[in-house]
Amino acid sequence: MTEHKITKFFSNAGTRNEVRMRVVNVLSIEKPGTGSGDLASRYTYYVETISDGNRIYLRRPANLHNGFDFLVCIENYNFSDEGKRNRNYPKHEDIVKDLLLKKRESIDLYKKLFSLIEDTYYCRRDVTGSDFNELKFNEGYPADFIVKSLKWLFIEQDIRYWNYSGRGMLWEGLKDLK
Repeated sequence: MTEHKITKFFSNAGTRNEVRMRVVNVLSIEKPGTGSGDLASRYTYYVETISDGNRIYLRRPANLHNGFDFLVCIENYNFSDEGKRNRNYPKHEDIVKDLLLKKRESIDLYKKLFSLIEDTYYCRRDVTGSDFNELKFNEGYPADFIVKSLKWLFIEQDIRYWNYSGRGMLWEGLKDLK
């Protein structure tokens, strides 16, 4: 088995298709495997660093092995319930639960956070470290964790559901939390 580890930044500014194609173009130059199991090629792309020092990375191939599909993982995080097998990738429900905690804690901070989520969803710009300076919540994950994770979950859905609504499917579940 060949394991490739790559550190790469992908801008989130532009159109949804421009963002998606930046990622697809990089994935398209991967070296193919020669079979399954140990003969498959495997890739890890370190794409973001969050404020606590952990990194967001994409793991390929994903569980379903569908085309350019990837799994969005976070170093040193476990999203599974206590007593269950470790899961280092957030599900949509994990993000929603965390957003609800933050909304209950401070509606004013939450509105600022949600504005950054909208910037990310609409590919308006790259949301950076300074955007999070005043977004300190006592509950849940760091604010930059939420926004940067969502960036990659949106992109993953744009690639997986290429001919459909892509990121819109996840957005439908989030926009009602505004």
